[in-house]
Amino acid sequence: MSVPAAPIHFHSAASAPAACHKQSLACLQLLQHKSTVFSSAHPLAVSEYVNEHVGNHGLRLQRDGRGTAALAHRKFGSMDLCRLAYGSQARVVSDRLHGIYHLQFILSGSCRYELANESIQLLPGQLMIINPEDPVDLTYSDDCEKFILRLPAYMMESTCLENRWHKPVEGVRFSPIPYQFNNLKSLFYLLSLICQEAEAEFQQPWLLSQYNRVITTKLMTELSHNVSFEAPTLTDISFERLVDYIEKNIKSDLCVEKLAAQAYMSTRSIYMLFQKHANATPKQFIRDKKLQAVHQVLTNPECGGFVNITALALEYGFTHLGRFAETYRKTYGVLPSETLKRHLNA
Repeated sequence: MSVPAAPIHFHSAASAPAACHKQSLACLQLLQHKSTVFSSAHPLAVSEYVNEHVGNHGLRLQRDGRGTAALAHRKFGSMDLCRLAYGSQARVVSDRLHGIYHLQFILSGSCRYELANESIQLLPGQLMIINPEDPVDLTYSDDCEKFILRLPAYMMESTCLENRWHKPVEGVRFSPIPYQFNNLKSLFYLLSLICQEAEAEFQQPWLLSQYNRVITTKLMTELSHNVSFEAPTLTDISFERLVDYIEKNIKSDLCVEKLAAQAYMSTRSIYMLFQKHANATPKQFIRDKKLQAVHQVLTNPECGGFVNITALALEYGFTHLGRFAETYRKTYGVLPSETLKRHLNA
């Protein structure tokens, strides 16, 4: 994809309301001209690039918006930094952001985030994080410009492991609430510093990894989430190891006896461990993990729709196909075939 030579034309962050301390926002150097990818482009061209580098989604425009979109992008270690404006009222939808977090910071205009039971309006100087596997439904105003930080989920998990924080079995999940620039100035200045480092002429790999660790630790200590900072107990560690064993052997015929042998525990202790940490039996937990794996395959854009659902079910150990389809429907609300069809038509 060609990159236009013209500089990127964004609305100035200084246009934000006074309540957001527009002078402070204007000082944030969140990607400069040298990171320009598109300037005065068609929104669909920007959307295509975002799909490839930032997150899979569909774009719906209220009007054509030809020649009004702009985008800047930088890779920074395992993270992606992106600043974009569609230049038209636009709706961005996605079934989920598989394996990635999106920190979204509004620079101008507004953005509405639709959740299952509520609608969150984000204004200039506010940010929020979208969790992996959560559906995305965002509506941009005509003048909306935002900065997006894309982080792989494994970075958060590594931070928890390194700091010995207790990560729940469902993974690190941030609360879907807007945060104010006023309350998180140090985080925003850190983002500005990272953007400047990303645009530096020379980058050292070891330095990138250090910055990646700093930003994830900063997010974990500044924002609201489900992780406990208390050191995990021995049973916590045992459970986390069993979850890791299950995920690495998800296609195998797993049972409570194998888990007991893996953990050097009695089967009774295994049942108690799963009841405490997952409120489920080992069999139920393994089944749910297998269903998640099947669901990920059916919604994976790289599969291109060429999936034999029967073969896929058997591959993950579901030998009773009728029971598999019904369990899948109860879990995800649709049959496996409908998931695949919806994904192809998205």
